[in-house]
Order: sequence, then structure tokens, then C-alpha cells
Amino acid sequence: MRIHTYEKLWLVASMVLIVGFIATVTYGSVGLGITMIGDDESTIAPDDIGDDDQFGEPRVEQVGEDEYEAYVIAQTWTFQPDPIEVPAGSKVTFYVTSPDVVHGFAVPGTNINAMVIPGETAQLSVEFDEPGEYGIICNEYCGAGHHDMEGELIVQPEDEFDLTELTVEALESVEPGADVELTVTIENGELDPLETTVDTEISNETIQQDITVEGDSTENISITIDSEDLGEGDHDWTVSVDGYEETGTVTVEPPGTDGNETDADGDGDDSADTKTNETTGGGGT
Repeated sequence: MRIHTYEKLWLVASMVLIVGFIATVTYGSVGLGITMIGDDESTIAPDDIGDDDQFGEPRVEQVGEDEYEAYVIAQTWTFQPDPIEVPAGSKVTFYVTSPDVVHGFAVPGTNINAMVIPGETAQLSVEFDEPGEYGIICNEYCGAGHHDMEGELIVQPEDEFDLTELTVEALESVEPGADVELTVTIENGELDPLETTVDTEISNETIQQDITVEGDSTENISITIDSEDLGEGDHDWTVSVDGYEETGTVTVEPPGTDGNETDADGDGDDSADTKTNETTGGGGT
């Protein structure tokens, strides 16, 4: 049987298209390092998500060498955490749930696309090879604010990514002669130890303290300054750790003033009138 030249060309072109289509589907399924959502995840009562061990604190955490997990809550009409920060060159598994209605969790430009059902957990594993910034959208109608429900996914260079959290607590005022005390909490969310320096500045006082925070742990230190060295009045303070910075102001009351025990609300109960500065900052997650 003789096949015309044009028929041969069309047959070859058709075969190329079929092979190309199969290759595209295969790459989209496995080449991007994305694991399909399974149906074997346990459920959570939507009202209990805030108390759940995993989702009670939406976050990114390191679970192995170059392996991270992101616990995300989709809720009218936000994503938590926002932004979600992950390192390039690592495998990231997203666990996404909802406490209210059905949402979508989609990242345009990637194959991340899941329906988020209240109380159920959508699980997707992805590898990001290059740093970049992506938008997160809800592609399931979830109510009046659906069109405004968006978030951000930041893939940071591996050498710039960390999971450090800095928290500082301090009184807003102290009585004459009392110590000014700053309680500094440093949380290291990565597996490797964090060796760093806490830099504290308050008025003309500068204090540096070296600290090592073991992997996946928290350390607290106290910075104490004699209020007589500062003098009465307002004094700005700054605490910085590895590029993270928290600021505040403490007032040293003039003589004859009991700054921490003043009955500010006139209720006769001094103990409830102490004021506290509390500031929090952190990395990635």
C-alpha cells in the first residue's frame, strides 16, 4: 500500500504532538517535585483548629536537612501565616486547613492548587529550585470578601533564610532607683544551633551579649540597667539580633513618684496598673 508523502508528514506530526503532550503531562506531574494530595489525612474539628498542635500556630518549621513543613490556615478572608517564607533548594510540604468554609490554596506560576475543606488537611510537597516571590489566591468562592483573599509566598535564597524569632518584654516605667529590665526571648526554629550576639542600646548605654540557641529551641536572657545611670525621663531602647530589631521606650519616674504602682484608673487597686511593653519580631515564617 502506497502512502502519500503528505499523509506521512501528517502522521509524523501527529506522533510528535502526542509524544509532546505525554511528556508535558509527565513533567507537570512529577518533574516539579509535587506530590498529589492524599485522602488518608486525619480530620480536625473546625472549632478545635486553634488549639491543634500543628495548626494552633501557623508557621514554617524545619523537619530535616533541606526539608521544611508549612502549616497554613485559610480563613475568611486571609491566609496565615502571611507571608509564607521558605528556602530555595529545599523540599517544602504544605499542610493547609480551614476553620470555616471551603477555600482554595493556589499559587499561580506553580502546580500548587488545592481545595481546602473545613477540618480536613490538604497536603502538597513542592521543591523550589530558585528564589522568587509568588502570590497566593483563593480560587474557591468563599463569601463576600473572596476577591480580596490573597497572600504571598517568598522563596528566599538558601543563605539568607532563617527561622529566628525575637521577642522583647519591658516595663513602660520604673520608679527611681529601680532597675530597668528587658527580657529578651530568641527562638531558633532550625535544626542547627544559632550562635549570635544580642545588641542592646538604651540612651547612652550599649550592651552586647553572646548567646547560643540550640536547634529547635528557645533561650531567654535578661538585660538589666540601673535607672540611676539613665536619669529620670524617657529613654528609648533597641534590641537587635541577626538583623531583627525591636524598639520601645521606658520612663524613669522622678523622685517621689511610684511609677509602677500608681493607681492610674482610680480603682484603689495598684497591682493592675503596671504597664508592659511587649514587642515581637521574627524571620520567615
